[in-house]
Amino acid sequence: MHYVYILRLRNGDYYVRGTSKLRNRIEGHLKGNTNTTTRVKPVEVVFYAAFKTKVRALSFEKYLKSSSGFAFRNKRLI
Repeated sequence: MHYVYILRLRNGDYYVRGTSKLRNRIEGHLKGNTNTTTRVKPVEVVFYAAFKTKVRALSFEKYLKSSSGFAFRNKRLI
């Protein structure tokens, strides 16, 4: 399985990422073991979705990072 997840960061921003090892990635973020969220540690996981293929997960991650995906995220997911 492949996953796309959204973290709410301490500064109010959101972090969107895809992975095949959801539990490991989230634990790494919460413990401060990742370079991407070390300075602004995440507060909570606000959304995650599972996909059967990596292609679909990457496509959804890319969509969430686009302007229309940004609006969808704010209106429907969080």
